[in-house]
Amino acid sequence: MKSLLLAFALSIAISGVMAPVIAEDSAMERARTLLDRVGLVDGHNDLPWTLRETFGSDLSRVDLRKRGATVDTDIPKLREGRVAGQFWSVFIPSGLSNPARTQLEQIELARRMIDAYPDTFLLATTAADFARARKEGKIASFVGMENGQALENSLGALRAYYALGVRYMTLTHGKNTDWADSATDTAAHGGLTAFGREVVHEMNRLGMLVDISHVSPEVMRQVLDISEAPVIFSHSSARALVDHPRNVPDDVLARVARNGGVVMVTFIPEFVSAETAAWGKGLEISIFNAKSNAEMEQMQKEYAAAHGPAPIATITQVADHVEHVARVAGRDHVGIGSDFYGSTDEPSGLADVSRFPALFAELIRRGWSDSDLEKLAAENVLRVLRGAEDVANRRAASRGPSTATIEASDHRP
Repeated sequence: MKSLLLAFALSIAISGVMAPVIAEDSAMERARTLLDRVGLVDGHNDLPWTLRETFGSDLSRVDLRKRGATVDTDIPKLREGRVAGQFWSVFIPSGLSNPARTQLEQIELARRMIDAYPDTFLLATTAADFARARKEGKIASFVGMENGQALENSLGALRAYYALGVRYMTLTHGKNTDWADSATDTAAHGGLTAFGREVVHEMNRLGMLVDISHVSPEVMRQVLDISEAPVIFSHSSARALVDHPRNVPDDVLARVARNGGVVMVTFIPEFVSAETAAWGKGLEISIFNAKSNAEMEQMQKEYAAAHGPAPIATITQVADHVEHVARVAGRDHVGIGSDFYGSTDEPSGLADVSRFPALFAELIRRGWSDSDLEKLAAENVLRVLRGAEDVANRRAASRGPSTATIEASDHRP
């Protein structure tokens, strides 16, 4: 009887019925092994803002060592997800009356969070710090600003943020700044103003990555015209697949390759699923003006009550965006920028930071080589960071800190 059962199971396996299960186990095992070896660098996680909103920035109220400490990000999940480097976003909403104060509070909170878990996190400000963190078994923790409004039109403030450890800045968020147009606002400047171009030049001089997620396509193209250093999209996907203003057009993807930059594909459902984007068409602009996650979630709840629940995005759709970016820009120019932000609406299969290996397993099933997966996981973004450092080192000898002002640059009274 036992031999008959064995023969029956073998015949099912040969017929292909069991093959997907075997393939899934094999692909996931290979993904975990690869990520154990190279480590994953994620371009964007909003945990500091979640800590501000949920716990009032009081770290004594949360223990990130406990699984489930927040909805999608804690230390056990980061370890399970093989995260070895994380750009912690120190996001601020657009339209604040006190953007610089809020920005300083968020940088301080992120650094306090990193310091609170010295056995897990290591503050990172250079590409070399990633290797140091790996040797010590820690997660290299970079800080990235999200919203150039925090400059309050001051290059001195930009330099101060760099001195505090910030290593990228998203030029805009949901609304235009006084010197750059946002993807989700009515264009006011035709892209970058003269002062906006000076911001880019000063970021190049410092070695701060220019992040062109959230900006208009005109700003994307103009930044690529003038930036001496490789640029990043810290959390964007492909516009050819989903026509959302936050996504990257193909002509820009091709230019990112020539610039040497990297597009870090995000998991936000509206950006990766055409069905979800179509459902949320009436919501896509207003949601970027929310001042808090709670306000955003209330907008989504009210919209869903009127229009029905949002279609569920999937891990396969995220993989489609990774592959599209890789086809157009090249496999040297694609990375991962999840944008986990304490929400429960992530694509199926990518509920939290523990699930990164599942995305790599999906790409393994699609035929991706280990060398290309290593580039996607970490090598591409680390190369870009080293490139920005190299440009800064070269410029140090020829250019001092800029004293440009928006009034003089843009001929304002």
